[in-house]
Amino acid sequence: MSTPSVMKIPTHVPLLDEVVTVLSDGLKKNFTDVTVSVVDCPDLMKKPFMLASSGLCGNARLADVGGPGFLLPLPKKDKKFSYSQIAESVGLPGAFMIGAGAGPCHIVGVNSELINNVQMDGKGGVAKINSHIAKVNPQDGGCILETIDKPEFSLMGNFLCCDGQPGKVLEVKAKKRVGEENFMSSLRKTLKAHYGENPVALGGVFLVEKGKANLHIMPEFSDKPLDSQEKVDSWLKYYEMDAILVCVGELVSHDPGFDLRVEHFHCFSDHGQGGHYHYDVTPADVEYRGYFVLADSIYRIDQPGK
Repeated sequence: MSTPSVMKIPTHVPLLDEVVTVLSDGLKKNFTDVTVSVVDCPDLMKKPFMLASSGLCGNARLADVGGPGFLLPLPKKDKKFSYSQIAESVGLPGAFMIGAGAGPCHIVGVNSELINNVQMDGKGGVAKINSHIAKVNPQDGGCILETIDKPEFSLMGNFLCCDGQPGKVLEVKAKKRVGEENFMSSLRKTLKAHYGENPVALGGVFLVEKGKANLHIMPEFSDKPLDSQEKVDSWLKYYEMDAILVCVGELVSHDPGFDLRVEHFHCFSDHGQGGHYHYDVTPADVEYRGYFVLADSIYRIDQPGK
């Protein structure tokens, strides 16, 4: 694996109490029931979260690795990354990392969605991996959700990296969607509307506790260029999936010119369903509950060329 380029982008970190007010007001445009508060982070190693570390606090930062530029119009399958490489790049060799990416196609053998959930040991290795991949069943086109213990991924990744410690976090609860925006877009666009070009970066985990959601899974790589959004949409495989879904990832309110993935969450479950979260499809019934921290910087790693 080659040494990737790394750029550190500072972010705006408002007080949590201020963000509570901003999100409380903004989310009410899309949900009838909204509660935002600052709480002690629950033990995220317990069900239903099943994360590799108990908390989200301590030196929180985002890693934006590669991106769709390595997938489209044709995949650059040589783009391989290791978790230890990313942890070192963000200055946290013992990082707890969660988020969304592409599975290690050179190991899995096919394209897949990565649900990253790993605790590094601080010595260049991995202490614990609770990661999953979601891939398309070649027999019936359904979802295959598998655990994966390999410390590598391909093409892209959007991860919250932190010390994994207990501490104060944002708890966001939202029920009964009445607007057009999905949960993560509601969060991001609310922050964007208030903070403008001051990028606010947020990462963590949310649950789809009730209802159903639309998720996609990338199938096997296309041998024809995916050079339009229409071609991408027809290539991806879409599914309706059931609560409870555990969704990990990050979002950024504003991209200050680094080709950032401004929102990216992937989901897993204990009932064999998972993939890339798009939106809920049962607005009257849906219930979300999330725990998030604000990141003080974004590390743009191996940014694709134009």
